[in-house]
Amino acid sequence: MTDHILAIDQGTTGTTVIIFDRETHIVGRAYAEFTQHYPQAGWVEHDAAEIWRITLDTASRAIKAAGIAPRDLKAIGITNQRETVLAWNRHTGEPAHRAIVWQDRRTAPFCDELRSRTEVTEMIRAKTGLVIDPYFSGTKLRWLLENVPGLRAGAEKGDILFGTIDTWLIWNLTGGATHVTDPSNAARTQLFDIHASAWDEELLALMDMPARGLPEVRSSSAILGHTTEGGFLGVAGIPIAGVAGDQQAALFGQACHGPGLAKNTYGTGSFLLMHTGASTLRDPGPLLSTVAWRIGDQPLEYALEGAIFVTGAAVQWLRDGLGLIGAASETEALARSIPDNDGVYFVPALTGLGAPHWDPYARGLLTGLTRGTGRAHLARAALEAMAYQTRDVVRAIEAQTGIALTELRADGGAVGNGFLMQFQADLLGVPVEVPRIAETTALGAAYLAGLATSVWKDREEIRATWKLARRYEPGMKQAERDRLYDRWTKALEKSRGWAA
Repeated sequence: MTDHILAIDQGTTGTTVIIFDRETHIVGRAYAEFTQHYPQAGWVEHDAAEIWRITLDTASRAIKAAGIAPRDLKAIGITNQRETVLAWNRHTGEPAHRAIVWQDRRTAPFCDELRSRTEVTEMIRAKTGLVIDPYFSGTKLRWLLENVPGLRAGAEKGDILFGTIDTWLIWNLTGGATHVTDPSNAARTQLFDIHASAWDEELLALMDMPARGLPEVRSSSAILGHTTEGGFLGVAGIPIAGVAGDQQAALFGQACHGPGLAKNTYGTGSFLLMHTGASTLRDPGPLLSTVAWRIGDQPLEYALEGAIFVTGAAVQWLRDGLGLIGAASETEALARSIPDNDGVYFVPALTGLGAPHWDPYARGLLTGLTRGTGRAHLARAALEAMAYQTRDVVRAIEAQTGIALTELRADGGAVGNGFLMQFQADLLGVPVEVPRIAETTALGAAYLAGLATSVWKDREEIRATWKLARRYEPGMKQAERDRLYDRWTKALEKSRGWAA
């Protein structure tokens, strides 16, 4: 067995499997998209069985690309779309319903009801660090229990298991032997007390959720289970040793291991996290206090988060919904083909607004259009919207912590877009750093698994492997920065409450 680690990065639109060696070189990689289901307006679902099949296929192709055998893997690390949840039969392994995706808005009316009760709002905030929003898993699980025939009865008998996608993958990898999650994923369910590090009876009662079907919560970096012959490519005994939600994994992969260090991941959505150490903020304001990770038997570590729902998904919408581009990579040349945005702004509130606005009834808006507006303006507006939304979150973090951001580490698929990265640096007025390995979500999962299996001895050794690829310095004058951002703020306000 070698020191190769297989990292499963199970995202919102596809699954990536990357194999890293001890020097963090990528020796094998594979990717595949899976189907997005939209049964009603505002509803988003995934076929969990398809996700598992895709995971097996991409893992097989990544191993082949690496030129190794599955038995040569030292460990498996998993990172996943966090708030997406599902239920399945513990005896047959069959999902009871499609997984309800984090973007889904179907529980907005119930969330309104909860928000109308001040004592409930305060209790949820105090225990979970989260605001009440359909984004989180608890209300989705309640919907499944109330709307899937026979599900509640099965859950009460112990025949039904619940979990986020990490739990589903581990259960399948271990042939149904292990039903676990980690604190970073549990913290996103709105059923988990992040201070007590346990499922909370009061929160479970609020969601009318039976506890017996929930997974055991273990550490993010620890041996959680082993593959079985029937669970993973016919090979038994490979340890599953690292698990974290995608954004916490990216924070770890960016070597943001201490208080005050921050990263932003540009994916389907964008998620800016700042490490806050062994404690949470008493008042996170419009942001989220969340678990960063737990390493072995060490105490929990925490982060402050701003979750932006739609960034890269807006570019995908230009491609798939409007047919304006053939590939996301075309947006950079289109954006550079015009001297400025000509007053065109795109607020991509396609599934509502996340932090720091938290408006599930906001809807997408294009404004400033003229007869001269073309697809280059729309492509540029979509890219600029990613940067504007990031500045919204940065301003909120600075207001809550009193810490002025001095640099931002960026990762995710969009960091290859030089126009976006430069505009982000210009708009923030601080440098943006892109690492050598942009897929730091998968790298973070590999690091967590490698720590638990002695591939790396400690975080200091991990930090030494982080390498800078490019640093974007701000060049925009303050007056222009403020002018552009003021217009963005005006456009954003027009999108608020549209579907209420």
